[in-house]
Amino acid sequence: MTKRTRTLWGSIAAAAMISLLPVSGAVADGYWQCVPFARLMSGIQIFGDARTWWGQAAGKYDTGSVPKIGSVLSFKPTGRMNLGHVAFVSQVLTDRVIQVTHANWSVMNGARGQVEQDVTVVDVSPAGDWTQVKVWYDPIRDLGTTVYPTHGFIYQNAQATKIAVATSKLALAQDAAVSLAKSAANQVAASVRASPLDLINQAADSTDRIAALIAAASGGQAEDDKPAAPR
Repeated sequence: MTKRTRTLWGSIAAAAMISLLPVSGAVADGYWQCVPFARLMSGIQIFGDARTWWGQAAGKYDTGSVPKIGSVLSFKPTGRMNLGHVAFVSQVLTDRVIQVTHANWSVMNGARGQVEQDVTVVDVSPAGDWTQVKVWYDPIRDLGTTVYPTHGFIYQNAQATKIAVATSKLALAQDAAVSLAKSAANQVAASVRASPLDLINQAADSTDRIAALIAAASGGQAEDDKPAAPR
């Protein structure tokens, strides 16, 4: 097994662990602030309070009103959120609906500083320019009624954007792989009285499908499926 394949298998194992966490949407332990988390996810090297990011981005990073995977949505400070907020764009669903992965937004299990993955954000600005948004709030399981003012999006450099898009595609493949793994486990649990040969065949079939997902996520064939070199 190649190093690349082992890395992909490790990523799928990590995704499986995330799927088993007891808190829906939380993907990290400990306490995270939105700024270091957004910087870590995006690679955008801006420091200081979230409310300063938009100003600091001038002359260093491109900015705009069009959502892109890997960009950072910059929220303006408000009375209840006087330090502002920044959120990493993980999915673009439509021109007015995106998903962000961000930290320290919802209070979950009575605690702040949680990381939430793929949280829905909707553009509700009259001009459709992402200057006003609603954000999913986990405690009420809804977008709620609060409208948050935003500056817009801070974009990564070209190389970081490519990495973000590739990571997003891999995450989708990982989700599918985890679902397949769970399905295989359920089949085995339901077939405890089956013959050992039947169980082996079921496991092999599931492994083949997961391997195909890994190959698709890595942009080519799995290492073991490549044609042998001429001798």
